[in-house]
Amino acid sequence: MTARTIAILLFDGVEELDAVGPWEVLAFWTQNFPDDDWRVVTASVGGEAITAAKGMVITPTTALEELERIDVLLHPGGRGTRTLYRDPEHLERIRRVAGDAELMTSVCTGSLVYAGAGLLQGRPATTHWRSLDLLHEIDPSIDVRGGQRWVDDGDVVTSAGVSAGIDMALHLVGRLVSPTRAIEVQRGIEYDPAPPRWDEDSSGPGAAERPGS
Repeated sequence: MTARTIAILLFDGVEELDAVGPWEVLAFWTQNFPDDDWRVVTASVGGEAITAAKGMVITPTTALEELERIDVLLHPGGRGTRTLYRDPEHLERIRRVAGDAELMTSVCTGSLVYAGAGLLQGRPATTHWRSLDLLHEIDPSIDVRGGQRWVDDGDVVTSAGVSAGIDMALHLVGRLVSPTRAIEVQRGIEYDPAPPRWDEDSSGPGAAERPGS
C-alpha cells in the first residue's frame, strides 16, 4: 500500500513554529508507526529553499507541483500570508489542492489564505487572535471562533496561532488513526499542552500552575 501524504506548505515569511511544530508531531508519528501508512513532507513552489519569518532557512522535501497527490495539506501562517491571501495564482493553487485533498488544515494566519480562496464560506474557523477581525473582513460569512485552539469542520481544520499548530497536529493524529496513537505521539515528543502560567509579579513561572488548579 502506498502511504498517504500530508504536505506542509513552505513559503517565504512562514512562521517557523507554525510549520516545524506540526512537523515534529507528524514526523514522529509517521516515522515511528509506519504501519499506519502515512508520510509527511514539506513542499514549496518549485522546491526552492525558503526564508522563514525570523530568518530560519528551510529546504523542503519536494516541490509542491511534483506531488502526485496530497491527501492532507497543512498551510502554516506567518507574515508571508499577508500577500498570499491576495495572490490570485496562490489562491488558485490552493483551490486545486482542495479539489483532490481529503483534508485541508491551517495554522495561525494560514486560514486567511483559505478564506481568500473561498474555502471557508459559511463555515466556522479560527486564526491567531490578532487576525480574527481580518479573517472576518476577508469573508464576513465565516463564523469566526476566537478562543479555540482549533476548529474541526469536517474537511477543513483551522487552528489558532503558532503553538496551537502542535495541538491541532495531535488532533489530526487522533482523527486519522486513533486517540490512543495521539497519546503515544504526545508522550513520545514529551509535549504538555498546558504550559506553566507566568506570574506578572515574579521572574518565573508560578509553581507551574495549570489553568483551574
